[in-house]
Amino acid sequence: MSILKSFIVFEGLDGAGTTTQIKNLARYYEFNKREYFITNEPTGNPIGRLVREVLQKKVITTPEALALLYAADRSDHLYNPSYGITRILDEGKIVMSDRYFYSSIAYQSVECSKSLVRTINDFPSPEFLIFIDTPVEDCMKRIEKRGEEKELFDRAEFLTKVRENYLEELKRLPDGVNLLVVDGRMSIEDTEAEIRRYLSSFSL
Repeated sequence: MSILKSFIVFEGLDGAGTTTQIKNLARYYEFNKREYFITNEPTGNPIGRLVREVLQKKVITTPEALALLYAADRSDHLYNPSYGITRILDEGKIVMSDRYFYSSIAYQSVECSKSLVRTINDFPSPEFLIFIDTPVEDCMKRIEKRGEEKELFDRAEFLTKVRENYLEELKRLPDGVNLLVVDGRMSIEDTEAEIRRYLSSFSL
């Protein structure tokens, strides 16, 4: 499996703090005048917007169809000739993504065949994978604090299975993927510092 150099992926349960940390890292790169690009999955592109409508329970479909939609959004996210990740990496920028195919394997495999989810997500691996491991109970509290209607997967029992899938998948990473597992119970500042130290050790 190929590795996308200078591609950093943040993963974790809903409420783990990935969005906060990716923004903090962006500020760090901004300060150090490093060219970067932030993105996320599902995307804001046409297929990604449909995925979000399913997550928000505006559209009802099957777990398998949702897994296929995620994979289609990801393929467009990577390879679209106008805005794809591969094009941006070719421009010499660091690309940071809030979620990637690891999320599909962790989430969709709860209700779908794991072999199916892996098969339709045969995409290149990132050079860096940062997994923020936050307990389910903490994630649920953070989700509650948002004051928004819960999305499709925001249930403690479901997220417990998702975390198990994540931990299993982290043991299967191919050579060339550099993994950092961060304790999500640390403060935002300490988490940020640990991520910076890790990436700095690779001169990134």
